[in-house]
Amino acid sequence: MSLDLYPAIDLLDGRCVRLAQGDYDRSTVYGDDPVARALGFQAEGAPWVHVVDLDAARTGEPRNREVVAAIADALDVPVQTGGGVRSREAAEALFDAGVARVVLGTAALEDPALVRSLAAEHPVAVGLDARGSEVAVRGWLEGSGADVLDLARAFTDAGVTALVVTEISRDGMLNGPDLDGLARVMAVTDVPVIASGGVGTLDDLRALATLESGGRRLGGAITGRAVYEGAFTVAEAVSAVGGPAGTGGAAS
Repeated sequence: MSLDLYPAIDLLDGRCVRLAQGDYDRSTVYGDDPVARALGFQAEGAPWVHVVDLDAARTGEPRNREVVAAIADALDVPVQTGGGVRSREAAEALFDAGVARVVLGTAALEDPALVRSLAAEHPVAVGLDARGSEVAVRGWLEGSGADVLDLARAFTDAGVTALVVTEISRDGMLNGPDLDGLARVMAVTDVPVIASGGVGTLDDLRALATLESGGRRLGGAITGRAVYEGAFTVAEAVSAVGGPAGTGGAAS
């Protein structure tokens, strides 16, 4: 069984960057042309592209919405995007711009009814960004006091198409994904789980592709810094996870 690969484009001031452990003061710039980067990912066989508006995640203001729209317009494969989506208007603007799936993180904790309402009409994912067991909010700058497993359970019947689960301490560090943590989340929900954070090698991706819990496997894996720094190509990553057949298309 395969899972979908989601190469990531994180936007800060319109540029492609990666943060270390979600720290805005530890950012590395990888280019000034996000659309070209996204087209490159598509050309290498990526079934999805994952885009994060880091400015919006921190402030709630959609500084990079035009860039997100340009990426969605340029690609034939679906775009999943998140970062600062805290209102129906913000989500609808992204869907209108051609985004296939919107990820809500902070809003999932502060306004779960919004998530349920949007999920009844659009493909929506919930972002569960955790330090250990505690979910962080507002661009990972604040703790929420909420437990990641409790939230995973809470959204099982919400109609969302995926849970994007990130272990913040591993994000951008290339030191391997949190397999045990991901398995715990998979065990408490039937919603497809997309893993994020820590992928540094093709063996990390293979481990994610074969991870089982509760009789289920992961639906997808996000990779960022490892691709930008040449640890492997997107084409190699797609091959390592078995090809683009996991969670499927935009409406899955």
